Amino acid sequence: MIQPPPYQLPLMASDLSEREGFDQEFLGQHVPLPSLDGIGTVLLPYTHFSVLMRTDKRLAAITGLGIDGGKLMDLDRSGIPWKLDPRLPENQQTGERVYAHNDIDRGHLVRRASAVWGDTRAEAAQAKEDTFHYTNAAPQAAKFNQGMELWLGLETYLLDNAADYRRRLVVFTGPVFSDSDPVYRDVQIPLRFFKIAAFIHNATLAATGYIVDQTPVLPDLTRPELQEGPPPLGPFRTFQVLIRDIAALTGLGLTQLTAADRMLIAAAQPAARPASTWRRLRSPEDLDLNFNLND
Repeated sequence: MIQPPPYQLPLMASDLSEREGFDQEFLGQHVPLPSLDGIGTVLLPYTHFSVLMRTDKRLAAITGLGIDGGKLMDLDRSGIPWKLDPRLPENQQTGERVYAHNDIDRGHLVRRASAVWGDTRAEAAQAKEDTFHYTNAAPQAAKFNQGMELWLGLETYLLDNAADYRRRLVVFTGPVFSDSDPVYRDVQIPLRFFKIAAFIHNATLAATGYIVDQTPVLPDLTRPELQEGPPPLGPFRTFQVLIRDIAALTGLGLTQLTAADRMLIAAAQPAARPASTWRRLRSPEDLDLNFNLND
């Protein structure tokens, strides 16, 4: 007989009061969490990461995570329930209703495996549990595919091949909201997400930008017959993009990271039209880093 998971008392705001959140000095240089001006946001610190919530969308505007590659641990993920953050009203975050009885997954914005590190097993375990807050989730295609595998593997590849300063990496992730995104159960389903990786290479701040697209192969997501159920989401297609394009699409303040962009065309074509320079990735080896990984 299958036993139900053990009952857990609801979290109280005080349970998360000691979380320190994203460390702006993590890389040995000041790299703050980008801001979003003119829109209501709430900053929520967790273990090793922070979430800047857009209360109007009930989803994160951006998350910031520091990854210490030398302290990563492999901890079991089973038995951890998703939970609301008690520091935020329920009507300002998504909950189980968005993901129940459909093919939409709770996609981690801060990747669980990347947050699970620390000086102690207890620290790593706390970070693991913190990633299972709905504030760190976004509706994504449930079907696993090669494009999603590549998207998830970018952080590991950059840690192993590009980052020095004790193998440390900072990752900013979030949705790219658009008027064409479908609305489902009162929540806008982003069809694109961005990721920016920042690291130290040869004592200099370097950054690279990416967008993953889960737009379905459909002519119009606003058709009435498509509004009755969850939107059909397509397979993940991953692109390396100019960080300035991410800034233009999201409104986030990315000036420092744009200046550190290592995509070669960022310097070669400073006035390139957004999206015209996007580079489709099919493997990590397709990355344009504008430096020799053996330097």
